[in-house]
Amino acid sequence: MRVNILIIGQGISGTFLSYYLKKSGLSFLIIDESKSHTASKAAAGIINPVTGRRIVKTWMIDELMAFAKNAYQQIGSELNIDCISEKRIIDFFPTPQMRNAFLERFDEDEEYLKLPANENSWRENFNYDFGYGEIAPIFLIDINLLLSSFRKKMIEENHLLEERFDINELKISDNKIEYKNITADKIIFCDGIESFNNPYFKNLPFAPNKGEALIIEIENFPDNFIFKKGLNIVPLKNNLFWVGSSYEWKFEDDKPNKIFRERTELILLEWLKSPFKIVEHISSVRPATLERRPFVGFHPWQKNVGILNGMGTKGCSLAPFFANQLTQNIAEGTPIHREAEIERFARILSKN
Repeated sequence: MRVNILIIGQGISGTFLSYYLKKSGLSFLIIDESKSHTASKAAAGIINPVTGRRIVKTWMIDELMAFAKNAYQQIGSELNIDCISEKRIIDFFPTPQMRNAFLERFDEDEEYLKLPANENSWRENFNYDFGYGEIAPIFLIDINLLLSSFRKKMIEENHLLEERFDINELKISDNKIEYKNITADKIIFCDGIESFNNPYFKNLPFAPNKGEALIIEIENFPDNFIFKKGLNIVPLKNNLFWVGSSYEWKFEDDKPNKIFRERTELILLEWLKSPFKIVEHISSVRPATLERRPFVGFHPWQKNVGILNGMGTKGCSLAPFFANQLTQNIAEGTPIHREAEIERFARILSKN
């Protein structure tokens, strides 16, 4: 089998890369092992324009928000699914200091921030002491629907091979890639945490962190908002809500931890006035980076070996934009954003 691009991984990055490659008329094959929980599948799917205790705009968010909205609407239309919705965050202040931080930021720039007309409007549903602010617009992505629908389409069109990629079977020469019975011009790794041990990219400054979440059921609970107070309560479907997430920099494995479940349950019991039932406990390791910028482009010394990875907690906003940039780089030779291009790590990559 001969293709232009061999893609390893069908998370959010691999999905959008293959989507844009197809639009550009480039042939491709995805190799992806079927797993129930990955960083993409376990994520809440929130595109939030502000971040951190200082409530500052996230990197490139104005450009990313507009691009992401169009990208998810387009891919959803082609798959006959609705995978993006617009929400707002009800941001309950956990401390007086966080309230003051929000108000100060609101005075400086209220583009994405709003103050409620009545701070008591959520007393029926929640216990809270210091009021709340609102963040809008927020985009909520149904990642599992998107990934499963796209996967089905790729399998039907013979664009996806469901198996574990074995890098020992990979042969690279100056003008081609060979993997078992597949020949390609280039290979691009979109395989999340698997790239941590990739011989071509293992020296990149990955900063893996573990995230955990609970799936809970709440009857007759508002499902057109995202609620935040340290944790996020994110609506899914059929009275189900995603609750999380943690950020653990030191961890022994990627399995759910009983301590997170117990701690989160106590927080919910104190915060919520409605009874709830824990349905599932999920966890995964995020492919984050030390400088919080993605890794995009081709190895400086092995020009037909590429990567689209390191999206961290911002995968839903970053992946469509940089998948498109990488596709345009392949098809037209257009440059990749300098803060994402892996050429910036040429020196450490030369040590592989």
